[in-house]
Amino acid sequence: MSSQTIVLITGANSGIGYATAKVIASASPDYHVLVGSRNPENGKKAVAELQATGAIKATLTDVQIDVTDQASVDALAKFIEEKFGRLDVLINNAGIAPTDGDLRSIIDRTFQTNVTGPIVLTEALKPLLLKSKNPYSIYVTSGLGSLTMAESGKVYSAPYAVYSASKSALNMLMIYESKEMGKKGFKSFVVCPGLVRSNLRGKSEEAVNAGGRAGDPMVSGKTIFSVVEGKRDADVGKFVHKDGVYPW
Repeated sequence: MSSQTIVLITGANSGIGYATAKVIASASPDYHVLVGSRNPENGKKAVAELQATGAIKATLTDVQIDVTDQASVDALAKFIEEKFGRLDVLINNAGIAPTDGDLRSIIDRTFQTNVTGPIVLTEALKPLLLKSKNPYSIYVTSGLGSLTMAESGKVYSAPYAVYSASKSALNMLMIYESKEMGKKGFKSFVVCPGLVRSNLRGKSEEAVNAGGRAGDPMVSGKTIFSVVEGKRDADVGKFVHKDGVYPW
């Protein structure tokens, strides 16, 4: 069994997931990062690009994972069990924010990927996480999911009401997970990465850059890594961001 810390990141072929993989893999040879991607070719490309930077100290493996596909979830759980025998860190990063199509379709797609998928994946991987001496369950959320800040007007984005609601739901499910699984050693968090360059809003430069407002996803990667390192353990079960904790 590997002595490395085994880390799985979903949606790691681009954006925040890719940046997080880069930060962790550049930090120490003590990590083995599973670079999750819905499209296998995109995952292989991401791993090749990371290795080509010359900064990678950890080992990397690309893995296929579509959190909306139970067969994909089951196959990944089986692979991790057979290859490593455990999982130390699960970073549920994959997410979407569609605004096209009819409302029912938008709701169904968003909640399947942003809520159902991550929770089902975590459930499938719980036996492997429980074999870790120090398991972390991290969900990438958004400040838009804060009911308190939305009500006060601090965060509000009209086209993303459904996306915001999905993140509120994810936050609630993490709270329940933390209360229940914390008794078994789980350290659960929701982490807001901030507004950074990402394909989440679309693939045009305007969308990726959020009209010039988006920051560097490497900052998000460093925030998530601080949780992985244990530097945010005082905030376990909370809504973490780079400068502190957000209200629910």
